[in-house]
Amino acid sequence: MPLLALLALAGCARQDEGTVVRFWAMGREAEVVADLITEFEAENPGISVEVQNIPWTAAHEKLLTAFAADGLPDVCQLGNTWIPEFAELDTLTPLQPYVDASTVVQPEDYFQGIWDTNVIHGEVVGVPWYVDTRLLYYRKDLLAKAGHAAPPRTWAEWDQQMADIKKMQGPNRYAVLMPINEFEQQLSFALQQPDPLLRDDDTRGNFRSPGFRRTLGFYANMFEQGWAPKMSETQISNVWDEFFRGFNVFYISGPWNIREFKKLEPKELAGQWGTAPLPGPDGPGAGIAGGTSLVIFRKSRQKEASWKLIEFLSRPDIQARFHSIIGDLPPRRSTWQAPSLANDPLAAAFRDQLERVKPTPKVLEWERIVQEMRIVTEKVVRGGQSQDAAVAELDHRVDKVLAKRRWLHEQALGQQASRQVPARSDGSAEMAEGGQP
Repeated sequence: MPLLALLALAGCARQDEGTVVRFWAMGREAEVVADLITEFEAENPGISVEVQNIPWTAAHEKLLTAFAADGLPDVCQLGNTWIPEFAELDTLTPLQPYVDASTVVQPEDYFQGIWDTNVIHGEVVGVPWYVDTRLLYYRKDLLAKAGHAAPPRTWAEWDQQMADIKKMQGPNRYAVLMPINEFEQQLSFALQQPDPLLRDDDTRGNFRSPGFRRTLGFYANMFEQGWAPKMSETQISNVWDEFFRGFNVFYISGPWNIREFKKLEPKELAGQWGTAPLPGPDGPGAGIAGGTSLVIFRKSRQKEASWKLIEFLSRPDIQARFHSIIGDLPPRRSTWQAPSLANDPLAAAFRDQLERVKPTPKVLEWERIVQEMRIVTEKVVRGGQSQDAAVAELDHRVDKVLAKRRWLHEQALGQQASRQVPARSDGSAEMAEGGQP
């Protein structure tokens, strides 16, 4: 075949292939989104989407490996706590110009705390896809039996209810189940405080602050009083069975458990359990702004097509369908007007809680820090370490984790200061006291 014909044939093949957007998604979300992609491709002829399902257990390592090998996809689902890390690596495309031009993605429609998780150093680098937070699941019948008609709204009310429940429950049953190998409970309570978890421009721990001391005292007291068992999740046969068996009245968990509890509830307990926002020190309190977002990597050659995909997955009607299939909670207030959400009393508490969620510190070391918090608070609960010693140890551990960040910050401050040294009339820098410029 003549060379000219071969070139023409190759050109036609490339045209037929159109634009291909590589999309990495994780776990069950990757399975579900594949069904929606068909509709997106029908609406956008010439754009095809390749969805790669990445197991959550391998996702972080695979992303870092792909970064090192210059093989990141166009679009990716990123956990909110991973966004600061990949922003620090300078891998994320700034999205503010796309948002400004969009008629679909409207920042004011998103829960503020969730949107804020995607703003790094004042720059939007992701769009929330679904949200996650933790709140109370509780047994209505057992709470009423203990003398309380409604779930608690404050820490003081919750303390009183747990004391009354424990008195009713006896020695082998409890008021609340909070597995001590988890960190989400302590983190939720800490986010309800006015004191930040890190200080000095996020370069040091702030766990000796009055706020975290109150958090640790409130958390540890549940175990000291015998209201919560000193058990990890591996010591509990099945959290759903134990809940319906009456082993505990309160359980702190996320939205995915609405479906699990509905599926596993005994017929005689239908309608005898519910959800409630987390109590706070002085009223309904803040919670974790969890979930995942959609990002476009900087080296993508298909940014426009990738943004079209993000807009499609951000539409309230698509988010409502996504929720109906998988149960993930939408990040947009308007999506909550869909009947499947608006008429669900179990989801209503999450809608309320989402107005008060707060992002965790936006540092790439955060996942290590939160594990240090879990280790030290477990020492208090299980090992009897004093709370004063615990907060001092936690600050020490976290300061070590943040050592490199602190050094880089100090170097940046030094360079900034050197640029601000005034010049003399002869053009040289003025000498500071001690003979140093």
